[in-house]
Parts: sequence; C-alpha cells; structure tokens
Amino acid sequence: MSGGYVELHGRSAFSFLRAASQPEQLARHAAGLELGAMALCDRDGVYGAPRFYAAAREAGIKAIVGAELTLEDGSVLPVLVKNRAGYQNLCQLITRAKLRGSKHEAPVHWDDIAPYAEGLLCLTGDEEGAIRRALAAGDRPAAEARVRQLCAVFGSGNVHVEIQRHRRRGEAMVNHELTQLARHLRLPLVATNGPLYAERRQRQALDVLTCIRHHTHLDAAGLLLEANGERHLKPPETMTALFADLPEAVENSVRIAEQLEFSLENLGYEFPRYPVPEGETMESFLHKVTYAGARGRYGHLGKTVTAQLERELSLIHQLGFAGYFLIVWDIANFCREHNILMQGRGSAANSAVCYSLGITACDPLANNLLFERFLSEGRTSWPDIDLDLPSGDRRETVIQELYRRYGEHGAAMTANVIPYRGKSAMREIGKALHLPEDMLSRFSALYSSGDYPHTLDLQTHLAQAGLPMDH
Repeated sequence: MSGGYVELHGRSAFSFLRAASQPEQLARHAAGLELGAMALCDRDGVYGAPRFYAAAREAGIKAIVGAELTLEDGSVLPVLVKNRAGYQNLCQLITRAKLRGSKHEAPVHWDDIAPYAEGLLCLTGDEEGAIRRALAAGDRPAAEARVRQLCAVFGSGNVHVEIQRHRRRGEAMVNHELTQLARHLRLPLVATNGPLYAERRQRQALDVLTCIRHHTHLDAAGLLLEANGERHLKPPETMTALFADLPEAVENSVRIAEQLEFSLENLGYEFPRYPVPEGETMESFLHKVTYAGARGRYGHLGKTVTAQLERELSLIHQLGFAGYFLIVWDIANFCREHNILMQGRGSAANSAVCYSLGITACDPLANNLLFERFLSEGRTSWPDIDLDLPSGDRRETVIQELYRRYGEHGAAMTANVIPYRGKSAMREIGKALHLPEDMLSRFSALYSSGDYPHTLDLQTHLAQAGLPMDH
C-alpha cells in the first residue's frame, strides 16, 4: 500500500450532527492527500459505507469499513472490519442494539460483543472512549482494566492502543499514559487523527452541527465545541512529523490497513430462498408458474411470447434471481387472494415474466418495451420491482403478512434520511448563529413569495432577509 500513513478513524455526516463531510468528500480528499486507504467509522451504523466505498473506488483508494459503537456506559468503541464474518458480526451487533433500544438511545451491551467479536479489530478510542476518559481523570487502573477487557473479548492481537494529537490541554499527559499502557500490556500503538471533516475550513460547519445537536447557539456552546480546527484529514507527511517520536504508531496504521481484507464487493449476500414443492428447484418452479401465468395472460403462446419468456428466464436463472421473482410473485398472489389492490410499476413493466406472474399489468410485447432497461447481463444487484399498495389497513395487512412469513427479524422497513434543504437549513443555521426569529421568518418567506422566488442567489436572498453578507 502506497503512503506512510492510513487514517483509521474517520467519520462522515452519517454520524448525524457529529461530523461535517459527506462520504464522497472524505474519499476524494483522502485520495488528494495521497492516503492509500481510509476507514469510515460512523456512529452506531454503516450507513455511509456504500457511498464511501463507491467514491473511494473511483478515487483509487481502499475503503475500510468500521463503526463507532456506543456502549452502555456512554463510552464509544471504534471497531474495524477484517473480513466478511466481521462485517456480518458488526451488523448483528448494531441491529441487536437498535432493536432493543429506542430511537435516541440504543447502546451495545458488553455481553453482546463477545459472541460477535470474530473478524473485528478494535481501537481503544478517542476522548469519548472509556480508556482516554479514565486516564484524563487520573485513573490508570480503570483504563488498564478496560484494555484487558477488550483483549479478553477481541483477542490481544485485535486490540490496538489509539493515540491522537490535537494540541489540546492535558493531551500530552494522556498520550504518555497510553504509550506506557501499550508497552506494559505489549499492545501496538496506532496513530489516528479522528477526522470529523475533510478540510480544516469545514470546522465552522461542525460547530453549527454541534449547536444543533445540543439545542444551543454558538454564543452559549462553550466547551461543547471542538477546541481547535485539528480534526481534519491530514497527509502522511504531517502525521509522520506529528508523531516523529513514535514512528511505529504511524507505521502500524499501514500495517493494520493491510490486514483488513474486507470490501463491500465481498458481501456475498444471498436473497432468501423461496420454499418450492418437493422435486422442484427455484428455477424449475419459476419456469412452471411463469408459463402458467403466461397462458392466462396471452391465451395462445406464440413463438414471439415463448422466445421472450425463454430469453428472460434464461437470464434470471443465470444471475441467480429466481428466488427473488418467486417471492415478489408470492406477495402479489397474497394481495389478489385478499382483494388488496396491488400494482407493480417502474422498469419491471418491461418484463414479460413480471407480466406473466401478475406482478405488472402492462404487456411489454404489445407496447414494444425494452427488457434490458429492467435487467441486463452485466447486473450484479437485484432489479427493482416496486409494488404499489393502498394506504391504511390494507397495506398494513400485507406488511404484517411479510413479518409472519419471514420472521420479525427477517423482514424490515426501509427508512429515508431527509437532508436539510433551503428553508430548514437556514432556520437551523440561524438558530445556531442566534439570529432573530423575524429575520429567519423573512428568509423562509422568500421561498414562497411571488415577489422573491427561491431562485434568488444566496447573497441576494440573505440581503432581502435583512442579513447582508458583509455583516
């Protein structure tokens, strides 16, 4: 791996209100700084990992998957994924915590970690970790006890003492104690900068997000804010100079990154298997029900229909998607049997198989629709089949049936993250800046007023609201 340093403890804006850069910004900036790899360790989730992985691949760097786990005592434990088993275990840990907790608090219990520690490597954490907290309070025995606890859970070969230098008061003493502790327990040191944003200038954005998280404003935030602007991505030469007295801590970052073989390409996810009658495979059963449905749709199956069905089924079987089509067909059947209106939509309407299975209502052959818009040979992920259902009790009936069939932990609802936009962003920023309410209301009103459409450029918009940019 090129470069003399790898950042192993980065966070993105998916650590909601705790970090200020999008995953793509971090990946691009890391590549620009010639970091050969970077780990994304967002708080209690891997939400940003897909976007980070895609951007890192495009930028030519290695994307390392990790997460910060909030523990029962409120401390935070960073873990990194070594292999596929580690990724599965990390997701299991987070899922167990989320299902047990509430929307705002879902800590990981210590008892949960040991059964899911395989394939994970842990760092001792930054100032939100129990170990640095204990050392900052002068309690070395508590810090050592926690490190030993980590070694017992993860194995001493998977525990690394994390050291950071942000030019903060009291930091030198804590780092000295961490170094002594690592040597006493014969554990490797690893340097990280724990970036909360890609570039130094984004520190101001983080301050605003911190105010929003704590429901305060910049004049009153005080020690809630970062002490300085050091929590940005730093190039290898800067980190090497910063830890000139501990070169092994920087070198270990590269060594660790080389051990972490997992990539989101290695997910190996398989869609749930559909239970077929004895003597059938999913492929043979899909073939059978498709032709049964096609005879109901088309009546006589001419050469054109048969050729199209065979072409589609051949590709579906080749890609291993037969079970997926059978599960969607099963849901459509349930809706019909219970007189629940259901309509497949989107590019699935381009498929004669979907039409034959009763998933969609549009005949793609009669309408000259292109099947490849829905599914093509180069595809590696499942095609998108959307089923529209009526709102209210009828929709809930279908949802509950899915939970009944696939188990409480085998089916899930998808959630959308709504980002800040125009009015909402300005209102939250205005609160953080302690701007008058009437000024924020004027800014919002300009979005809907006929006199001042929302297409105004920002400077004009702010000036019209009473906040010129030169103030």
